[in-house]
Parts: sequence; structure tokens; C-alpha cells
Amino acid sequence: MKTRKFIDSATVYAQAGNGGHGSASFRREKFIPNGGPAGGDGGHGGDVTLRADPDINSLIALHFRPHQRAGHAGHGGNKQLHGKNGKDLVINVPCGTEIWDKESDIILGEVVAPGEEILVAKGGKGGLGNCHFKSSTNQAPTKRTEGVTGDERTLRLELKIVSDLGLVGFPNAGKSSLISVVSEAHPKVAPYPFTTLNPIIGTVIFEDWTKIRVADIPGIIEGAHKGVGLGYAFLRHIERSRGLVFVIDMSGIDGREPWDDFKGLLDEITLYDQRLAELPFLLVANKMDTPEAKEKIKEFRKKVGRDVVEISTLSGEGLDALKVQLKTLATELGIL
Repeated sequence: MKTRKFIDSATVYAQAGNGGHGSASFRREKFIPNGGPAGGDGGHGGDVTLRADPDINSLIALHFRPHQRAGHAGHGGNKQLHGKNGKDLVINVPCGTEIWDKESDIILGEVVAPGEEILVAKGGKGGLGNCHFKSSTNQAPTKRTEGVTGDERTLRLELKIVSDLGLVGFPNAGKSSLISVVSEAHPKVAPYPFTTLNPIIGTVIFEDWTKIRVADIPGIIEGAHKGVGLGYAFLRHIERSRGLVFVIDMSGIDGREPWDDFKGLLDEITLYDQRLAELPFLLVANKMDTPEAKEKIKEFRKKVGRDVVEISTLSGEGLDALKVQLKTLATELGIL
């Protein structure tokens, strides 16, 4: 089955509805000059609003349909009939979407919590009918006002995935395998780098039915903070995480050393955003089923000087202990 493309940024042209024109009309009544003013007001144009929807995880719909328009209002009628208001347009976007004015490069806001909304283009007000301009000196006014044009705005939307914990690791460290065995997510898993080409969200459910959201960020490589590889494009998806899980390959494949990998990952996220390096984290040593792992973990523990959870996503070793540690971290962070 073909996988839908993941889009985490999009340009949107938002156009609110125009207000309807006021009417200049008169009643037909005896002894009233010109029948008396009876022009109705124009309706108000529709607004354009963005709403966070937890069931949407990509901006792909807006990528292919960037022009979004609310309804124009109806004009006022005779007998003081009010014009019909334009239909509002509500655009559902993923939770964690930032909204920027593309021309000024000013952030307008963000929608993070489900149902959270932000008005991005205000509909124009309706014009006034001539009945509003009647006075003691002007019993038959012909003046009326036109409706106001609705706002038009070019927006830049950027998605930063909302997750409780973010998985960080070099390509082929086993993050995809890990998230597939501890959650209901089913990312592509293969024995070569960059099998994950977009962030994957998995929900880890514990025995007491509490749950957390974990994001698998595509493999970071050296220089990711400068835009090398896939890292820069997706590093922003761990910005909203409240804690990190470093997944370190203990197999020693291609002569890699676990300590160097951990240090390299820490350097990359520090250079990208110092705040991320200060988040609480777990250290997970993966591929403990390989022959080289037993020796490498000893040296790694000495250098890192903190607890390390040993697992093998292939054999299932240590996965129960990992879930306990994940729950403990989530509890300490106030997530559970």
C-alpha cells in the first residue's frame, strides 16, 4: 500500500468573505415622503479560523489546496431585510501547528490543544442601509454604505508535533523497531539507514491504561543542526517534547562507538536548541543481542555515569523494564 506523503509546512492563502452592501430603498406608504427609507443592512462576511484537530497529523491537505476562502455576504434588501451573513470557514490542522504571516514573518499564534482555535482572517462588516440615515431634516435619505472587503492573508504554517517524549538516535539505531514494539505504531523497519523519512507518533499504553505519546524523529547525523541529512527538517518536532529518549546502537557496526554516538547526538541537539539538551532523558542501549554489545556496554556505562536501560528490539530483552522507566519518567514530568 502506498504511504501518504508527510507534509509539515505549507503556505496558505486565506481570504475572508466580503461584507454585503447596504440597500437604498423605500417603502410605499401614503403620507410618508418617498415611501420612507427601508433599505436593509448588508450581511457580514465569513471569517477564516484554524482549529487544532487531534485526528490530523500532516498539513498535506493544505499543501494541495492552499487557497482557502470563506463565504461572501449577501446585500441588504428592501423592507429593511438584512443581507445573509457569509459562511465562516474553519480549517482543521494538526495539533502543534504554528501560524506565521508570510509577508511580515511575524508569528500570529499556534494551536496546540485539541479544539484550540485562532482567527486568521476577519470577514468584512456589512454596509448600512439608508434607513440608518433618516433625520428630522432628511426624511428620505438615499445614502447607504458599501460592505467592507474581508481580510486577505498569506500564511506560513509549520507543524511541530505534540508528543510527551521524543526518540533521538542516529540512523539504524533501532528507533523505528523500538516504537513498533512498545506502541501501536507501525513504521517502516529495515536494516539500512533512513528507513524513517518522517516523524512517527506512537502511543504507549501501560497496564493501568494510562498512556503517553512518543515521537520517533528521523535519524540525525553529524551536522544536522546545519541542515545536513534529514535532521534539520525534523529536529523541530522534538521541541514540544517534555523529555527525550536516546537510543544508542551497541552493536558496534561500521566501527561506531556508543559513547561517540551519544556525545554526537547531544552535541547536535545542543547546537540546534540549548533547551533540548537540558530536558530530562532516558538512555537506552539497543541491540544487546549482538556479540559486541556486552563489552561495549561496560565501557559506555563508565563514561556516561548514569542508568542505562539495556534492550533488544529483536529478542524482546528489556522491553518490560523500559516501559517501567518510560512510565517513571512520564510521572516525574507530570505527564501521568
